[in-house]
Amino acid sequence: MKILLPVDGSDSTTKVLEYLATHEELFSKAHQYTVLYVTPAVPPQVKRMLPREDIEGYYQQEIEKVIAPIRAQLQERGFEVSFKGLVGRAPDVISQLATSEGYDMLIMGSHGHSALGNLILGSVVTNVMANTSTPVLVIR
Repeated sequence: MKILLPVDGSDSTTKVLEYLATHEELFSKAHQYTVLYVTPAVPPQVKRMLPREDIEGYYQQEIEKVIAPIRAQLQERGFEVSFKGLVGRAPDVISQLATSEGYDMLIMGSHGHSALGNLILGSVVTNVMANTSTPVLVIR
């Protein structure tokens, strides 16, 4: 099975990793896992003022800050995982990648906002579920 793990480095990410490690009957190490972190794009006003190399370097630093500890945790647990760092609006990037690369499942952590919080702030999980036909397992 080809599984996409969108992460943000929060406690929700930790819960997803713990869930994978403690449910080997469902998520064996034989599956193909991809960890995805999506960093928000720099505002256009800032992009115009800085050299492209500086912006690209910033994106790489932000991506590595989140992915490095996750890489270490998964390697320690014996998982072979590929990693992707992309730039954009997280729900859009996740949904598009899940569809375009043919993932069988997404496993995402939920921050557990209330219904009112989701209404006001929105939710990455809610947006992804609304915009992809790929099954989504939400860990809370």
